[in-house]
Amino acid sequence: MSIQARTLRDTGVGRWGPLSVAAGAALLAIVAVGIAAYSQQLIHGEVVTGLRDWGTQGGSPWGLYIAFVVYFIGVSFAGISIAALVRLLRIEALQPITRMAELLTIVSLVLGAFSVLADLGQPLRGITNLFRYARPQSPFFGTFSLVMAGYLFASLVYFYLAGRRDAYLLAQEPSRLQWFYRWWAAGYRDTPAQRARHERTSFLLAIAILPLLVTAHSTLGLVFGLMGGRPGWFSALQAPGFVVLAGVSGLGHIAVMAALVRWLLPSTREQIRPATFRLLGIFLMVLGMIYLYFTLIEVLTAGYAGHEREQELVALLLWGTYAPYFWAGTVGLGAAVTIGLVQGLRGSWNIGAVVAMGILVNIAAIAKRLIIVTPSLTHGSLLPYGHGVYIPTWVEVAIIVGLMSLGALAILAFSKLFPIVPLESEHAS
Repeated sequence: MSIQARTLRDTGVGRWGPLSVAAGAALLAIVAVGIAAYSQQLIHGEVVTGLRDWGTQGGSPWGLYIAFVVYFIGVSFAGISIAALVRLLRIEALQPITRMAELLTIVSLVLGAFSVLADLGQPLRGITNLFRYARPQSPFFGTFSLVMAGYLFASLVYFYLAGRRDAYLLAQEPSRLQWFYRWWAAGYRDTPAQRARHERTSFLLAIAILPLLVTAHSTLGLVFGLMGGRPGWFSALQAPGFVVLAGVSGLGHIAVMAALVRWLLPSTREQIRPATFRLLGIFLMVLGMIYLYFTLIEVLTAGYAGHEREQELVALLLWGTYAPYFWAGTVGLGAAVTIGLVQGLRGSWNIGAVVAMGILVNIAAIAKRLIIVTPSLTHGSLLPYGHGVYIPTWVEVAIIVGLMSLGALAILAFSKLFPIVPLESEHAS
């Protein structure tokens, strides 16, 4: 059997079964609802959302959109990080999930950019003013230039280079997508010299990407952490906290994606083995412990020795307006860590349990992003304003759910164009 016939059959490329069609149609319908909701916002303005200015209007100018900007960019962190670490440390158990991790990074960054546009009342004016009035010394400038542009460009380059070998293998025989594979391969022939050059280039790019990732996510944390006039934000733990929670949420997504691919494509079970989920579970458990420690330290410090407004915010989180979000995030993260500890003590890691950990940490990450963004705006002013309130409307919820469905649809469509799991090395022979 030819290389292409074998690989295409095993990977599901080009095959749209009933389940794929149904999933694609459902996701497309949700995206359409999101577009309809955004059209309402464009027509009527942000009055159709729950966003209001703080102070005299008694609301919050940042809400669900900005919370998900942080969330989407956080999810992107683990994807390219895993790909880079696998390349640098040669972690064989994680090799099969590198492509879906890289794809998750790219899709998440694009969704983060779309969330920023949704938050802008006039997106075109906002983009224009970014170039007209940008201040390089501002963390906001770093968020757009380093995260949205530099980080995305580096991820695209890495993703493209990592897929050239598989594109060459798939282009060997005629198919409807042969032109696409030839374009991606771009002259690559899988010779020993090309393989050596590709390894060198990928290694150097991985070295360059890792500090860029930490810097990018730290910069996003500094957008909040450097605002001294906002109780709840001004903290040295914001930047490292953003990095750690980004890793937690991204790894959780990858665990769920890997399990879905393994279930839908039985041929990948030889590559995505239980050892893969064991490592993901260990990473999730350790990073979850670190973030729980950060949470404990912040609550104790602000609640015990903080300014009056800091203590007020801590009370809101522990038993006030935002307590449901705080405890949902904390309990979810704690439950995920507990599941990991139980599996580690038993010495066996169940795939379903790791997937449950992935779902729990992402519920926790969304809740944590919401309580990072809104409480300091509705209740954190040092000026003599009354308390505000923020409740997202159906427009905001529909737009965010539509964006998440758009990301899932993009990943599904890509899996029908190119193998979501890298082809095994034996195909090169």
